[in-house]
Amino acid sequence: MRAAETTHTVFLCGDVMTGRGLDQILPHRGSPELHEPVVTDARTYVALAEQTNGPIAVPVDFAWPWGEAAALLDEVAPDVRLINLETSITADGEFAPGKTVHYRMHPDNIACLTVIRPDAVALANNHVMDFGIRGLADTLRALDEAGLRGVGAGLTVEEAECPAVVGLPHGRRVVIAARGTESSGIPHSWAAGINRPGVALLADLSDQAADEITGRVMALKQPGDIAIVSVHWGSNWGYGVEPAQRRFAHRLIDAGIDVVHGHSSHHPRPVEIYRGKLIVYGCGDLIDDYEGIRTHGSFRPELRLLYFARTDGDAAALLMVPMRARRMRLERATRDEAEWLRSTLEQVSRPFGTRVRLTSDGALTVSA
Repeated sequence: MRAAETTHTVFLCGDVMTGRGLDQILPHRGSPELHEPVVTDARTYVALAEQTNGPIAVPVDFAWPWGEAAALLDEVAPDVRLINLETSITADGEFAPGKTVHYRMHPDNIACLTVIRPDAVALANNHVMDFGIRGLADTLRALDEAGLRGVGAGLTVEEAECPAVVGLPHGRRVVIAARGTESSGIPHSWAAGINRPGVALLADLSDQAADEITGRVMALKQPGDIAIVSVHWGSNWGYGVEPAQRRFAHRLIDAGIDVVHGHSSHHPRPVEIYRGKLIVYGCGDLIDDYEGIRTHGSFRPELRLLYFARTDGDAAALLMVPMRARRMRLERATRDEAEWLRSTLEQVSRPFGTRVRLTSDGALTVSA
């Protein structure tokens, strides 16, 4: 079999948050009510974005938040597209108690997701149950009706922990499992149970926990398949990778996982190639309404990355396309912005032996 037939490209990204302000500019606006300490109306986030980068012609079309990223996805043509959806899809449910930030998108705006044709949607995160069990059930129903595979949350623990299987050309497949940790802000009470809806929550980052996940994935993985574990973990800010996270990721790779897809932080975190396999410790945000929020500016949170992991099952490579958010829409980053991302990623990834290069067309590549 030719090399082109054995190497596959998987699109990965960080948090996709299509609720709150974004929901208010899409064609079917839900309730703008918020229970945040300062902001009580989601339209405030639209106003902040407009103050920062100019007016937004509301309503926008469903493809608007993806902007130039949609055409880039079609140009690269990845074999599989995996996103982390950090939003409840519901027009109902009650605000989850004990949380200060809640995200929801009206179900009639589901085309905002289907427009980029994701093959799997990771749900094991700290916002999928922002509107309770009812909101989770609505989310699962909306995804199912749209033909999207949700992974990492379900009406029972068996559903939540069950991997998704996506077909590839030439008879191969991608097996995807999703988990979340309390360190990312997931309440312990959200953990799915035998008869309790919820998320696939990791109690810890022990070897036993890693072995449980890999056991489920490897039971489905066939020769030539690609295995991915998507993990929502860690704090919102900072470049550090906890030793427990690195040990956990290595344990997954040692057991047969090909790609570890980490997310939760609002900005990219280190990248590592371990034993020829890819570990992205934090993909950063991709879609959100944070544009007008002026805190943590040193992290350049307006800059985003599209991740394209290329693997043949034995060796991995990574292409990253720098983007920036402007008027709640993604556009290509400038070369100076791309260089800032390259320099920052290389600096924080240096302890992992990773080099990051800037290509002539403004993309970033990773090599060990």
